Amino acid sequence: MILEYINAALEKAKYEIIEDDEPYYGEVQELKGVWATGKTLEECRRNLAETIEGWIILTHFPHILIQLPPESVFRKWT
Repeated sequence: MILEYINAALEKAKYEIIEDDEPYYGEVQELKGVWATGKTLEECRRNLAETIEGWIILTHFPHILIQLPPESVFRKWT
């Protein structure tokens, strides 16, 4: 179901070429803050799909907590 939503959003995406190291820019105007870039149009589209997926998770499942590793994983380097 999420894949169908991502594909539907990608159908509405608008792409353009910008002056950047990753010249392909894509966005879905209906999804606030959803944009991506890439070195090729296909890379931009893949990156945009990942961004849409993240947008879905953050906006529709805000109650999900991200588990951090135990403190022992974080070492102080002196």
